[in-house]
Amino acid sequence: MTQPRLYHARIIMDEKSIKRINELARKKKSEGLTEEEQNEQKELYRQYIDEFKASLRTQLENTDVETPDGKIRTLSEFRKKDAE
Repeated sequence: MTQPRLYHARIIMDEKSIKRINELARKKKSEGLTEEEQNEQKELYRQYIDEFKASLRTQLENTDVETPDGKIRTLSEFRKKDAE
C-alpha cells in the first residue's frame, strides 16, 4: 500500500492517484486521451482540488495574526468582524 502524501498534517492524496494524474497529463500531451481517460482525469483533478482547498482552509483557520496593538487573533476573528 502506498503512503499518503502529507501536507501540514492533512492527507492530500495518495501517491498512486498523484502518479495517475501525471501519467494522464503526459499521455494527453503525447497522444491524447480516450473519453474514459478524460473523465478519469477530470475526476482526479476535482478530487485533488477539493482536498487542496480543504487543507488550505484548515491551515488558515489555524493561523494567528498579531495586530498592530499587539493582540494575537485568529483569522476567523477577522472574518467575523468583517461580516458585521
